[in-house]
Amino acid sequence: MNVTFRQLKLFLALVELRSLTAVAHSMHVTQPTISMQMRDLQDAVGLPLYEVIGKQLYITAAGEELAIAARAMTEEWSVFGQKIAAMQGLTQGRLRLAVVSTAKYFVPRMLGAFCREFPEIDIALEVQNRDGVLQRLRDNRDDLTIMSIPPKDLDIEQEIFLPNPLRVIAAVSHPLAGRKRLKLSDLADERFILREKGSGTRLACDRYFAEQGFQARVRLELGSNEAIKQAVAAEMGIAVLSQHALGEHLVDESLLELPVAGFPIHSNWYIVYPKGKRLTPVAQKFLSYLQASARAEGAVVPPAPVHR
Repeated sequence: MNVTFRQLKLFLALVELRSLTAVAHSMHVTQPTISMQMRDLQDAVGLPLYEVIGKQLYITAAGEELAIAARAMTEEWSVFGQKIAAMQGLTQGRLRLAVVSTAKYFVPRMLGAFCREFPEIDIALEVQNRDGVLQRLRDNRDDLTIMSIPPKDLDIEQEIFLPNPLRVIAAVSHPLAGRKRLKLSDLADERFILREKGSGTRLACDRYFAEQGFQARVRLELGSNEAIKQAVAAEMGIAVLSQHALGEHLVDESLLELPVAGFPIHSNWYIVYPKGKRLTPVAQKFLSYLQASARAEGAVVPPAPVHR
């Protein structure tokens, strides 16, 4: 089978973008060039790799298998390139990082400090909801993933990174705002505004409520922390959110934390990657950097593993 590395890279771009025109723009080549390369690649494989129905491009079963093989090959080549750079005394390469949406409140800050220390490293950061991040993890699309509740149905490595306490917030004008102590039962008649089902925050919240035998009256389910804070400030209900989504000045957003017994709910942020994955030198360096940052903030984390 006569296939070039360039063809594989172009095909992976097609799998990602689902458009020959978009691939041409992304790779800075003409669309006829992309079409010709993909036609030659399909001829080499001997099966259709994609099909266009209406205006939508779909990857075939053969194409999905090729994408898996192509990702493994490009990842191995990236590892090789970074190891050679390390032998030459250079720190350069590309880091692919996927995080759930709530992690966007602290991960970019850490990335900024990391990039200042290693300016030759390029970062590809994907911020998605839990379902999107899980799909990327299944497809082995990233070097590392940061999420709050690792999946139980995937064969993965997972390491505790940072605490992720979940707190109850309400509008400053809420009738319970003046109370100094509250029990969970005091919230029985309150309307809750919670993250969407399946999100890490919602999973932790539902699990805690179930353990306490508490039935929350859910008024709204939203996929955005900012939208939830706006709804709470508008006196539509109370919410349970990650401390990382709240910031340091709740009162400026017309919000406050309710002192409910049992809160904050204990949760953690995890660094996750597929079991058996060979981390690139850049990914190993960033993993060590994250763990050092966590220790600096008082979190107890294990030392970074050495992958050979």
